[in-house]
Order: sequence, then structure tokens, then C-alpha cells
Amino acid sequence: MGLLALLMVAAVPAARAADPVLLVFGDSLSAGYGIEAKAAWPNLLGTELARQGKHYRVVNASVSGETTAGGRTRFPTALKQHSPSIVILELGANDGLRGLPVNAARDNLAAMIAAAQRAGAKVHLVGMQMPPNYGPDYTAAFAQIYPALARQYRTGLTPFLLAPVIERPTMFQNDQLHPTAEAQPLLAKMIAADLKPLLARP
Repeated sequence: MGLLALLMVAAVPAARAADPVLLVFGDSLSAGYGIEAKAAWPNLLGTELARQGKHYRVVNASVSGETTAGGRTRFPTALKQHSPSIVILELGANDGLRGLPVNAARDNLAAMIAAAQRAGAKVHLVGMQMPPNYGPDYTAAFAQIYPALARQYRTGLTPFLLAPVIERPTMFQNDQLHPTAEAQPLLAKMIAADLKPLLARP
């Protein structure tokens, strides 16, 4: 029995290494800005999916301050390096906060979705919304980027990353932009639930 137990323990790292890769590709909202990296929602997502019997090796390639243009530039390298089965694409917040053109953000996201799908990965798109002080036309056009792309490319969709915490000011850091560590499990659970239809596809 002792030898059997030893062999089972030795097999664990190999099994984990063999798990398909789930690549999270985003900005500071996914990179864990202001909190420990291990507390960020992408890290918690792997645990949440494992509870559902879905085992993935989660790779968080998010970069604070990233725009869709910057992401589009580095995305091919990330795809080649990690060969993901699933890509969670969470970009656009910095485009919106800077008032960058909506069409450019949409085109950049579309290019990344198409590249991931050509590489054989399923894509889950995570959306963002702008505060009302950006004006009704801009905020409406920006919010429509994500559902429109999800329909066009048949991706998974989380319409608004901050939906579970947006009405809870104490769940944000002092900048009122980035969720606290306490908020991260709520984000991870929402995304895990939204991923179910995509993971069920053959």
C-alpha cells in the first residue's frame, strides 16, 4: 500500500501538467492589481472549475494598463507559447476609460477572437461597461461591443465583469476601479457559471 500511495502522489504533477490550458488574457482587472496574484479571480477560477469536475491549467497572461491594441500585438505570442484550449478575453476597459474609438476596440477584439479560434481554442469574452459620465452614446456603443462580437463569433460571454460588485463600494479598492481581494471569489464564481455552455461544446 505504501508503494501504491507513493505512485499516486507522483502521478499528480504529471496529471496537472497534462490538463488543457485555460488562458486568461486581460488587463489589471484580471492581473490582480493591488492584491496578491494568488487572490485574483483567474487563480480562483481553476479551483471553481475543478469543483465542477472541469480540470484546466489556468495561465494568467493579463497585464495592468493593457489596451485592446496592446493585447492584439502580444496575443500571437501568448497563443504560441501556451497553446490554450480555452481563451478568456478580458480587454477594453482601458480603451473606454481613455475614450478611444469604439470601432478600434471592436476590431482589435475581433482579431484576437479570430486568431484564437484559428488556433483551435474556444473563446469566452468578458465585457466591460463605462460610467455614465462618458455620455449615453459612447457608453451604449461601448457596451454593445461584447454581445455583438459574441454573436458574430459564437463565443461565450460574461456581459459585465464587475456585475457582482458594482453596487457594493466596499468591494473596491481606494481608486474605486479595481475590486478588492474579497470581491475576487464572486467574480470567479460568475465566470465559472458563464463558462458552462462553452465547456459543454464538443
